[in-house]
Amino acid sequence: MHLTMLLSILGLAGGLRYAWSQMALDTWRVRWYWTMTLFLLPPLLLFTTAIAVIWMGPQGKMVGTWEGWLSYFLSIGLLSVSILWLLKLTWGAGQILQRVRTYPIADLDGTPIRLLDLDTPYSAQIGLWQPELVISQGLLITLGKEHQAAVIAHERAHYHYRDTFYFFWLGWVRQITAWLPHTEAMWQELLILREIRADRWASAQTDPLLVAEALLFVVQSTPVFPDNLCAAFSQITKPNRLDRRIEAILTATEPIECFKLWSWAWFLFALLPLLAVPFHI
Repeated sequence: MHLTMLLSILGLAGGLRYAWSQMALDTWRVRWYWTMTLFLLPPLLLFTTAIAVIWMGPQGKMVGTWEGWLSYFLSIGLLSVSILWLLKLTWGAGQILQRVRTYPIADLDGTPIRLLDLDTPYSAQIGLWQPELVISQGLLITLGKEHQAAVIAHERAHYHYRDTFYFFWLGWVRQITAWLPHTEAMWQELLILREIRADRWASAQTDPLLVAEALLFVVQSTPVFPDNLCAAFSQITKPNRLDRRIEAILTATEPIECFKLWSWAWFLFALLPLLAVPFHI
């Protein structure tokens, strides 16, 4: 029974990811909700199932000996690999933060920044809950004061939404579920939606045209830090992403995200595998 339970949840996880690729998602708010939900729900189901199997143990009257031990070790393996990935990402994040904190501190119109010795325009929030704002010398040379203010407003949006913290954890999910369908496509979708949200937040603080123009100036910036720890203004990896961001800046008609508490009710569904524990014999 345990092995059947694992395989069933695995099939459900793959089906949910496949369902995302078939959805017609029109508005940005709907894209946020469904992409985030179907990105997180499959791994949560797998985790709770693995925990339930380990909790129930490898033996019982409802399972054969070999099946019980196989499902037991598969569950331990899944959780162990996930923990190892988390430790690796945490160590890497610590190394990057140490490197960032060696950059000199400067003041940009009242905003403290870490000055990066780089000729190309670049700006990003780097870190976790309390990220550091890193701006290159090339950006200060290339952009005028008004465009610099637009970039700063964009980066403040990332700080406001704590994007670096939450995307660190989403990046962990990406790593441990890379074998599930559409993981990379959903990750890239979340990245572009994150940037569009920050663009719109910045557009509410300053002129949207300035945000769009600043984006055009820095779009060719070379990535400096990994995207699971970095919220960069120039976060674009495909040609059509620039068009999507510019369009979203200039034609914003609705908030990109408006999650209420009830929006996370699906989390209760991820706990269903744990209900099997009391009925285990």
